[in-house]
Amino acid sequence: MTNAEYDVPPPSNEPVRSYAPGTIERELLKSKLAELKGEELEIPLIIGGREIRTGTFGRAVIPHDHRRILARYHIAGADEIELAVGEAKEAWEEWSRFPWEDRASVFLRAAQLLANEYRYTLNAATMLNQSKTVFQAEIDSAAELVDFFRFNVDYMTQIYRNQPNSSPGTWNRMEYRPLEGFVFAVTPFNFTSIAGNLPTAPALMGNTVIWKPASAAVFSGYYIMRLLMLAGLPDGAINFLPGPGREFGPRVLENPNLAGVHFTGSTGVFRSMWRVVGEHIEGYRSYPRIVGETGGKNFFFVHPSFKDVDRIAAGVVRGAFEYQGQKCSAASRGYIPKSLWPRLKARLGELVEEIGVGDVEDFTNFMGAVIDGDTFRKHREYIELAKSSPDYKIIFGGRYDDSIGYFVWPTIVETGDPKSRLMEEEIFGPIFTVWVYEDSEYDRTLSLCNETSPYGLTGCIWSEDREAVRKALDILRHAAGNFYINDKPTGAVVGQQPFGGGRASGTNDKAGSILNLLRWTSPRSIKESFDPPGDFRYPYMGEK
Repeated sequence: MTNAEYDVPPPSNEPVRSYAPGTIERELLKSKLAELKGEELEIPLIIGGREIRTGTFGRAVIPHDHRRILARYHIAGADEIELAVGEAKEAWEEWSRFPWEDRASVFLRAAQLLANEYRYTLNAATMLNQSKTVFQAEIDSAAELVDFFRFNVDYMTQIYRNQPNSSPGTWNRMEYRPLEGFVFAVTPFNFTSIAGNLPTAPALMGNTVIWKPASAAVFSGYYIMRLLMLAGLPDGAINFLPGPGREFGPRVLENPNLAGVHFTGSTGVFRSMWRVVGEHIEGYRSYPRIVGETGGKNFFFVHPSFKDVDRIAAGVVRGAFEYQGQKCSAASRGYIPKSLWPRLKARLGELVEEIGVGDVEDFTNFMGAVIDGDTFRKHREYIELAKSSPDYKIIFGGRYDDSIGYFVWPTIVETGDPKSRLMEEEIFGPIFTVWVYEDSEYDRTLSLCNETSPYGLTGCIWSEDREAVRKALDILRHAAGNFYINDKPTGAVVGQQPFGGGRASGTNDKAGSILNLLRWTSPRSIKESFDPPGDFRYPYMGEK
């Protein structure tokens, strides 16, 4: 038993490596890519620290070469989910009582492993499994996940240090308990770092977790799980269960011991989960914490005062087309003043022509493939709509091809209707739609932007006019939980821009900040009196 108060190592953001020609990291990553492609892995469930094989398989394929199978993974069924619920409950008895410094050590160790030798394994798995370029993988599966582990440990200690005042003769203190039950973590395909953070943030605070990774990202998810086990995570603290969502609802969401949901995914799925929880609210041991980040229809707004079209165009290309537009924060709708549009359109055309689309192992490519066939078909339908409808004009792009990989080329569409489908609906792909507004109608167009989409995740304003910036911050106050000035609306960094949005974009509990970790604790106030009264009477009750 310790008798000291420990300080954790102060966190700093993990440096992003360049992978430039001739660097050692480039050589190590290329070697790991070849290694992972050279074998077809069999991925088990991991429940209570044990590998479980069901004999029912899903496939992990390479999106930019969909004939190549990376792995076959076992799919959880009813029996395995029930087993995981039991294991999480059993592991809770010990893990919820683990000293905080021991929990911290597990995730600091995971961060150290990932910052060094394991970096190339998880980056390579992400590049192959999710068709990320080397840079997109590096900032995600290496740097950001390392940051989550290190900063979350620091946030945990900040929470524990937050203590109440004490009056003379008493000692007041606050205990931050884990939730009473298990947390259900449902993670997306598009960010390996989110797939790592959603189960580990509650686990760090002493909760046990059932983790359902996205079916399209089981391969990289499995390597996260292996990393955590290598770092010393106790059996059952996190249980890894790939499988279809329909199997989990009645066995997890309706379970009396459900203590919380940590979710990133579609708005429809999140609402359906919330609905199930609401319908079964009387049956839970405690009210489940529901934390979710869903989608966005993120805006890219330009004021006439910002004349540098090179910077605007670079922001559009990076904001809309990096990782094939498959970021919750990706720029999807643009509001461009009429005075700047001709020059900006010409510059965008030049840049789009230079964008390489293809195999991410070719480091000259800027974009890879979209994640799977269903996604490809959805994007194809939007492009065909833009080609056939009088409301739209495709300015650049409009090409797609799934013969080898699920490739959709960067596409820019101009619309004649600022409330058309391509301006309102989340596409989650490399399709950027522009509404050209009259310079004199800046204020009205800000209001239009605020009212058009049900989402409220990210957005940006480009302006050299401070009054115009102030006006945008005011009118668009609730339109974006992450707001950028003279920058693209993507690229939030842990510890710098806590991430999340409101409206239809989620509960805005800000991953990468202390606010998120607070959701996974149940505080208890403790008052100790050193001189309790010996009489019930108060002085005011004296003789008249």
